[in-house]
Amino acid sequence: MKKGVKRVDKSLVKRVYTKRKPNSRKGEFGKLVIIGGSYIYHGSPTLAALAAYRAGCDLVYLIGPRRAMDLAAAFAPELITFPLNCDVITKKEVTSIIEFLNKKHAFVIGGGMLRTKEVQEAIAELLRRVTLPCVIDADAIYAVASHKEVIRNNMVITPHSYEFYVLTGRRVDELGTEKKVEAVENAARELGCTILLKGNVDVISDGRDTALNYTGTPYMTVGGTGDTLAGICGALLARGNDPFTSACVAAYINGKAGEIAAKEKGEGLLPTDLIEAIPLAIRGK
Repeated sequence: MKKGVKRVDKSLVKRVYTKRKPNSRKGEFGKLVIIGGSYIYHGSPTLAALAAYRAGCDLVYLIGPRRAMDLAAAFAPELITFPLNCDVITKKEVTSIIEFLNKKHAFVIGGGMLRTKEVQEAIAELLRRVTLPCVIDADAIYAVASHKEVIRNNMVITPHSYEFYVLTGRRVDELGTEKKVEAVENAARELGCTILLKGNVDVISDGRDTALNYTGTPYMTVGGTGDTLAGICGALLARGNDPFTSACVAAYINGKAGEIAAKEKGEGLLPTDLIEAIPLAIRGK
């Protein structure tokens, strides 16, 4: 493997999750907003939010189309939802979202939003006007691929191999790990952000530092495990960690939680099972 490429392990998790002071206050460990959902999809933002809570974020808010927010609120009492009167997020909703982001620490965007032109333009407009640290996931990856001018250095972009192709024009499906490392490093350097390429081995780079994560299980092919990863990464950003560290630790925790949950659930693994295992993954079980 290329010299200087690190392997993510539990020692990094321990450095990030230090003991809290007795006088810690609500909100001190992160205020995160999940932007997502549509009239079709509601599960993605819900899973991301629940994963963020389990990853130690103090306050997690969701904002999106009313149907998605109503279903999220009914699913879990912990979730703080702000419903928008729309079926999908368009430019008309951008100002309301920006106002909602005031005094928050980070956000996650993309899950369940759809890839229609009006949604993609809304995502790009929002990213032009907001400078908070953020996780770009799922449908938002398509938006930044078409509007690369909105990409900045406090973003973590979380593509799988096809989304990486959409983002960069480079195919990595059949490449070995070393060639994937080169591709991700080059893309991160060119775009000026942190990229977490999801796969059997996760490749994380900000163009300067690069790391590989080996946690995970084949049972994590179930839908929703990318949403949990985005939520964990968002929580870490909201807690004040830099994008590269957030991406590395999120990949490790998400994969380790999947391993823990799969020991019991196997073929029946659900993303909600993974979420419940996040505290165990953080504690190094």
